[in-house]
Amino acid sequence: MTVKLTDIEDAQGRLKGIIIPTPMISDARLSREIGAKAHLKAESLQMSGSFKIRGAYNKISRLSDDEKKRGVICASAGNHAQGVALAASLNEISSIIVLPVTAPLTKIQATKNFGGVVVLHGATFDEAVAHSRELQEKHGYTYVHAFDDEFVVAGQGTIGLEIVEGLPGVTTVVVPIGGGGLISGIATAVKTLKPNARVIGVQAENAAWVNPSLKAGRPVKVEIGQTIADGIAANTPGELSLPIIRENVDEVVEVSEEEIARGIFTCVQNNRLVVEGAGGAALAALLAKKIKIAPDDTVCAVLSGGNIDANLLARVLEQVLVRQGRYIMLKLLVLDRPGMLATLLATVAESGANVIEVFHRRAMWLAPLGRVGIEMLLEVRDNEHGRDVQKHLEGAGYHVEREGQGDWEE
Repeated sequence: MTVKLTDIEDAQGRLKGIIIPTPMISDARLSREIGAKAHLKAESLQMSGSFKIRGAYNKISRLSDDEKKRGVICASAGNHAQGVALAASLNEISSIIVLPVTAPLTKIQATKNFGGVVVLHGATFDEAVAHSRELQEKHGYTYVHAFDDEFVVAGQGTIGLEIVEGLPGVTTVVVPIGGGGLISGIATAVKTLKPNARVIGVQAENAAWVNPSLKAGRPVKVEIGQTIADGIAANTPGELSLPIIRENVDEVVEVSEEEIARGIFTCVQNNRLVVEGAGGAALAALLAKKIKIAPDDTVCAVLSGGNIDANLLARVLEQVLVRQGRYIMLKLLVLDRPGMLATLLATVAESGANVIEVFHRRAMWLAPLGRVGIEMLLEVRDNEHGRDVQKHLEGAGYHVEREGQGDWEE
């Protein structure tokens, strides 16, 4: 099995008028951060919220009448589900989508909205895959694999064509890796058209099979840890992707959960783009300086998807604000008398901090009789301003303790 440039070009023709040729966004702040020209390929703005519609449509639109009549089935962590459901609906055929019970609610609902019949089964992607194969055998559905399929890989490769066409001077393309279908397609296109350009893959540290597999010379199955990048939480490659990665991908780096969170935050804060964990992984690797960049490089990071649950997004943004020193928690005692809290808050206002939340603590802290414990969550400009706020309160006669970020065991 292999995929050639002609297959990708054929897929591009088939997808014309179906998908969105997503924008290539020049990122001045990121350029300053990495010391080279930086661009973002905003596939998070694609139909169904990720790149997956490309491969799914290229595969499903080619099915025979008999295959279409039987309907399609797939297993997914979420994004492939939406791509298959939408592609099936566009081709007026039915789709059965098996998702693990841990799939984000946002992705479950979106899959239903695109016309897919959702079956929740298993705690992991592997268990969902096994169940989907059982259903395929029992009912005769046509299977659409998330990444181990030439037509799917060719469809994803159209992103590589768009990058080279829209950014002819590109020297480095950074791509997230889950099962490997996306980077296989992009790397095939980029390396064929620009052999000297680098293609760098990015995996979540808690779902990193590529380097162990390359070292072993065969697909290696790894244990999946907890990750906010559920879209790339695959534990082993398909037969198709590993040989392509070995031949066409220059390097694969890994990013931590904290680094992925920073990638999501940066997209929202600087580019007004909402991305999911997988979508922010390529940017995360650049921000964390995991990739060597020369001053004359022109870099493109692929933002693969934007299907993030709103609650998770809020938690990610808040946690990054804490780590950047923008949110601080202060703990102090005041007299338990009318007006004391108002006086404290007025003193906080004088320092220029904004009060987000206030908590009274009596029994929990065993506060001395006649006093009440106060915890305040404050928004400040930066770490230096946070220290100034604490000094201002201490100067007003308060004993202040600043709460740390916590040292939680993984």
